[in-house]
Amino acid sequence: MGGFGIGATEFVAMGLLPDMALDLLPGLAATSTEAANAAAGWIISAYALGVVVGAPTIAAAAARWPRKQLLLTLLAAFTLGTVASALLPTFELVVAARFVAALPHGAYFGIASLVAANLMGPGKRGRGVALVLSGLTIANVVGVPAITWLGQLAGWRIAYLAVAAIFAATFVAVLAAVPWQPGDPGATIGRELRIFTRTQAWFALGIGAIGFGGLFAVYSYVAPLATEVTGLDAALVPLVLIVIGLGMTIGNFVGGRLADWSVRRSMYLGFGIMAASLVLLALTASNPVGLITGLFLVGGSASALSPTIQMRLMDIARDSQSIAAALNHSALNIGNSLGAILGGVVIAAGLGYVAPVWVGLALTLAGTVLALASFGLDRARLRRGIPMPSVTGAMPAIGD
Repeated sequence: MGGFGIGATEFVAMGLLPDMALDLLPGLAATSTEAANAAAGWIISAYALGVVVGAPTIAAAAARWPRKQLLLTLLAAFTLGTVASALLPTFELVVAARFVAALPHGAYFGIASLVAANLMGPGKRGRGVALVLSGLTIANVVGVPAITWLGQLAGWRIAYLAVAAIFAATFVAVLAAVPWQPGDPGATIGRELRIFTRTQAWFALGIGAIGFGGLFAVYSYVAPLATEVTGLDAALVPLVLIVIGLGMTIGNFVGGRLADWSVRRSMYLGFGIMAASLVLLALTASNPVGLITGLFLVGGSASALSPTIQMRLMDIARDSQSIAAALNHSALNIGNSLGAILGGVVIAAGLGYVAPVWVGLALTLAGTVLALASFGLDRARLRRGIPMPSVTGAMPAIGD
C-alpha cells in the first residue's frame, strides 16, 4: 500500500502535466504549449530531487529506530506533504511542496525493503524487494490512470488530495498489520555514510541514476507524445499509462526473480532490452500499435532493473544496509530528474516530443557502459583474490 501511494504521488504528474502547466503557468501556456509543458517538468524534477536528498539523510539518521515506528513517521510526512501540494496556489510553491513531499520516499522504500527481505528469508531477497516495489508498479496499472482520470475530470488538485487519502489509509494499515522489527542498535551516521567511500557504491548509484533516466525521459512527456505525435485523444492517456504500468508490474516481478538468479546477467539483459525498446518506440511512436508496444517494453525492461540495482547496492554495502537500501531510490530519482530535465531541454529546443526517446536511449547506453565497468572491476579484483559480492546477504569484502 505504501508503494502504491508513492507510485501515485510520483507518477500522476506525468499524465496531468498539461493540466498542471495550464493552471499554474497560464501566461506561458498562452504563448507556447510546448514551453509550458517543458517548464512544468520541474514539478517532476523537484520531487525526484527531494528523494535524492531525503533518502540518505533520513536513512542514516534514523537507522537505529524500530522499523515500524520509522515507517509510520514517514507515512505521516507523506500525507502532509501531499496535502500541501494540492492546496498551495502558485507554481513555485507547488514545486517546493513536491520537493518536501518527496523527502521520505527513499527511506520508506529502503526500510520496507529491509523488512521484506528479513521476512522472506535467505535466497529470496530479490523477490522480497520486488514485492515491496510491486505497489509502485501496480499503481501505474490502477492508481495512476484512475487518479489521472479523476484529475482530468475534477482538477489536478483533487487528484493529489486522493493520493493523500491513500497515504492516510496506509498509515492505518501499517499500524495494524506490519510486524515489529528492531532497528540496528549499532548504527551510527558515520558507519552508514561509509558506503560513500566504496568505489562500487558509486558505480551502482551511477548505473541507477543515468541508466534509469532513460525511462523518465520518455515517461515524463508521455501525455504529449501520445496526443501530439500519435494523435490519440487526451481521454486515452490514462489507458496509455495503464500499458506502461502493466509493463512495469510484470518487469518488476521478473526482475526480482532474475536478480535472485544473477545480478550481473539480469542487469545486462535489462539494459539490452530497454535500449532495443527505446529504438522501437522512437521509430514507431506515430502509430498507436507502435506506441503501445514500445511503452510496454520500455516500462517492463526498466522496472526489471530496479530490484537488480537494489540488490547490487545491498551486496556492496557491508554494514551500511539501511542507507544502501534507501540510496537505490536516490539513484533512480536522479534518473527521474535527469530524464525529465533533458527531455524538457530537447522539447524546448523545438525538436519535438519524440526527441526525449532518443535522449532516453543515450542515457540507457551510458548506464550499460557503467555496468560493464563495474562488473569488470569485480572480475579484476577476483583475479587478485578479493571475494565477489555475496548473493546470500553476508557482508561482502569488495568495493573499497
